[in-house]
Amino acid sequence: MIVVALVVFYASRSLFQGLLLTLEHHIPHLLGALGASNMGNSCVCRDDSGAEDNVESRSRQTENSRVHVPEARSHPRDPVRPPRRGRGPHEPRRKKQNVDGLVLDTLAVIRTLVDNDQEPPYSMITLHEMAETDEGWLEVVQSLIRVIPLEDPLGPAVITLLLDECPLPTKDALQKLTEILNLNGAAACQDACHPAKHRNTTAVLGCLAEKLAGPASIGLLSPGILEYLLHSLNFQSHPTVMLFALIALEKFAQTSENKITVSESCISDQLVLLEKWTDNPDYLKRQVGFCAQWSLDNLFLKEGRQFTYEKVDLTNIRAMLNSNDVSEYLKISPHGLEARCDASSFESVRCTFCVDAGVWYYEVTVITSGVMQIGWATKDSKFLNHEGYGIGDDEYSCAYDGCRQLIWYNARSKPHCHPCWKEGDTIGFLLDLQEKQMIFYLNGNQLPAEKQVFSSAVSGFFAAASFMSYQQCEFNFGAKPFKYPPSMKFSTFNDYAFLTAEEKIILPRHRRLALLKQVSIRENCCTLCCDEVADTELRPCGHSDLCMECALQLETCPLCRQEIQTRVRQISHIS
Repeated sequence: MIVVALVVFYASRSLFQGLLLTLEHHIPHLLGALGASNMGNSCVCRDDSGAEDNVESRSRQTENSRVHVPEARSHPRDPVRPPRRGRGPHEPRRKKQNVDGLVLDTLAVIRTLVDNDQEPPYSMITLHEMAETDEGWLEVVQSLIRVIPLEDPLGPAVITLLLDECPLPTKDALQKLTEILNLNGAAACQDACHPAKHRNTTAVLGCLAEKLAGPASIGLLSPGILEYLLHSLNFQSHPTVMLFALIALEKFAQTSENKITVSESCISDQLVLLEKWTDNPDYLKRQVGFCAQWSLDNLFLKEGRQFTYEKVDLTNIRAMLNSNDVSEYLKISPHGLEARCDASSFESVRCTFCVDAGVWYYEVTVITSGVMQIGWATKDSKFLNHEGYGIGDDEYSCAYDGCRQLIWYNARSKPHCHPCWKEGDTIGFLLDLQEKQMIFYLNGNQLPAEKQVFSSAVSGFFAAASFMSYQQCEFNFGAKPFKYPPSMKFSTFNDYAFLTAEEKIILPRHRRLALLKQVSIRENCCTLCCDEVADTELRPCGHSDLCMECALQLETCPLCRQEIQTRVRQISHIS
């Protein structure tokens, strides 16, 4: 660059006219090569504003030297990778896109958002800024309903992602939205041949019901909207419309007044019919059946109906998903082998069986083709559902992501060569603790072994998975034959695990809460675990409502937030 600057400087001063004439045809190529090398050292997702500024500054320099340099930008930013948040100090003002274009841009790049610390794409930022006013929020919501295509598996997740990050709507904005939508039973029957609009409408209503739980949710569930959602459960509706109408009703029922209102509509009669789709070979109808059964067991109870957990046959099941070691919003089937997430958070679950040695294998059937991270984790793995951290996001777990075609370890990802998974695909998971390797399979086709996790953990592995919104899959731990068993000798969880009859029961949430209310807690028990005796004093603050086991896991006092320097067991408190 110094050589170029000297050439331009002397040329501009007209000191070497002869030399200028000789170099006149070479300077543009030299400048272009230097610009390309500069961009090669920058981040691949960096905004291209810097390149534009460099081009403009070089143009100004060459204009002064009377040498024409054509406007030639160095390698443009990869359009698949999202830009960093905001504009740099020298970034030119962008041309404003219409809302529909911004929504579709967000949908196009959502698969590339692979880093929890990665800045959101420009389209998302712009939509969030627009939604800060009532008019802008209404425009964004209407666009989500209008343009998200039915066939994109991440469409509903994008609706949830965008609305969840937007500012809360005002009461006036909600009222205006209900007037614009003008929903009722007749509206549910209109445009039946174009189900995308209805799917998106029900997804928006469900997201708002979840986000506005409370008085605002009660006001949103008007008689017209309730009628619209109930009519959308009819068999004349498209299965995806039925699914998201049911999910919306579930989320409205998070507010007790709405739950009573929906229950009084005799929704349980329709759900009993939809429950028959639980094992339907059509994976979309199977989702409807799963949600219908879950709602009948947990929310909209029908008098005289036996709970599913009371009649399901668990005789041959010795390993299942652990309902006591799961993040709060994940739905688990009564037989413990199928899981689904309909929340806006990243929900995770582990298996009941842990392995320390040998070679182990299990399979997963993909019910939905969106974002899930499935693989292996130890008991040290943390489920931070609201922060978006799941399996593969710490050093104690490794996961396969078939939607974004990635392998995850320690919150870092690398691409794999398998095609995107689709509904009905079978994913195989082999753990070889002798050779310290994990192998992932898609319909029997294996990837190269993964070994990174063994630098942090060598035993205590569980099968585990994390789910983005509206995702579902079924696990096979060996209770039935595998579709694509590996060629090497392996063991299955179901052959070696053991569960008592009580441990196999996955209670509905209302039954679980009723049991918790019956639990008596001693006066001197630890305020965190409510199990051990509070026998430890934290110093220097002096608080002493904890047991030593819980105190050792804390760095600051949970009461005063003061840093803990020492922990002293109070012998007199030990029974």
